[in-house]
Amino acid sequence: MCGVLMRTVEKSVRQSISLPPRAARRVQALAQRKNASTNRVIVDLIQAGLNAQEQEKKRFFELANRLARSANVAEKRLKEESARMSFGE
Repeated sequence: MCGVLMRTVEKSVRQSISLPPRAARRVQALAQRKNASTNRVIVDLIQAGLNAQEQEKKRFFELANRLARSANVAEKRLKEESARMSFGE
């Protein structure tokens, strides 16, 4: 296949979910505004949520590493406090 780029396509997994009525109305309204299916909107929202969660985790560990390397007394106190909040004492 000279010069042709093959892309791998992941097969979708069918899931059944139940949404609270308020969330379902919001998803439907968003789908109408975007002229998209409710399924597409739900997939986009889940992907955005997963990405946000991963970014939050990444920021947490970057901050923890920065605090661990810090010589600043105030930052060391923050490190100790965040460790107690995260892992207990």
